[in-house]
Amino acid sequence: MSDLPVFGAGIWHFATYKDRYATEGYGPPVGLLEQIDKAGAVGDLAVVDLNWPFAGFDGTLDDVKAALERNNLRAVAITPEIYNRDYVKGSITNPDPAVRGQALKLLNEATELAKELGCDYVKLWFGQDGWDYPFQVDYHDVWKLAIDGLRELISPHPEIKFVIEYKPREPRNKIIFPNAARTLLGIQQVGLDNLGILLDFGHSMYGLETPADAAQLCIDAGRLFAIDVNDTLRKNDWDGVWQLDQFPFREDSVEAAKLAIRFLKALHGALDALDVDSLRAAQASHDALAAQRLDQDVLLSSMARTTESANA
Repeated sequence: MSDLPVFGAGIWHFATYKDRYATEGYGPPVGLLEQIDKAGAVGDLAVVDLNWPFAGFDGTLDDVKAALERNNLRAVAITPEIYNRDYVKGSITNPDPAVRGQALKLLNEATELAKELGCDYVKLWFGQDGWDYPFQVDYHDVWKLAIDGLRELISPHPEIKFVIEYKPREPRNKIIFPNAARTLLGIQQVGLDNLGILLDFGHSMYGLETPADAAQLCIDAGRLFAIDVNDTLRKNDWDGVWQLDQFPFREDSVEAAKLAIRFLKALHGALDALDVDSLRAAQASHDALAAQRLDQDVLLSSMARTTESANA
């Protein structure tokens, strides 16, 4: 069997969640250091993605570093929170220049933190940058603000990568970077080599993409810098982190991560067992049933082997 990929998770996987019904949360508060300890308890995680600012945290950066070290974890990324109430009309596309300046200040702080922690990249999720209704924005102006803002942020930091995580909607009805193709267009217009894409499998499906096709598009453009779990990476020799981006509201967060990684290990094993030549022959004739049969056989048998190994 080939070597397993590196597994990671967003630190929010181990936090406490709220919604409009359970406004007090679905569990007791979980502080940042406890979240890191929970990530360490999973056993198979090697890296975590940390939010900035550290909400409700009154410790020091040395405390965070020590927590990562004692759990044998590394910070792979920093995700700046440019999608909260301060940015209800957008961050780098906000109509107010002062708010755009505030967003860039926060983004630069996150970048310096990422460099301090030795992260691979800064993750940009522009959840509030977009629009909700027809005629609400001038599309040319909003796009220009996005491209100019990205260039202003990234140009001074050539030594670290930045990734855009696209999503079609939520919280805005239309997010400015909704899919792989539009995000690649924006990256092309920014014109900087250290800007790429984080492809979230769920967001891709939500946007009615075929995630494997979107990944191939990004790989062919040389811009797939990170993923939140995908299904077409082996043939391209893509060796990045397989990262969890989950929100287990009611479930035990450690056990939820373990179960997810169990499935990812099965997928990895299925790729080892897959008859690639037969699959390519099926694809060459667009034979959906033959392709599905091959995939089902290896996935189901690999799940069984993974379960047996876990229970041994």
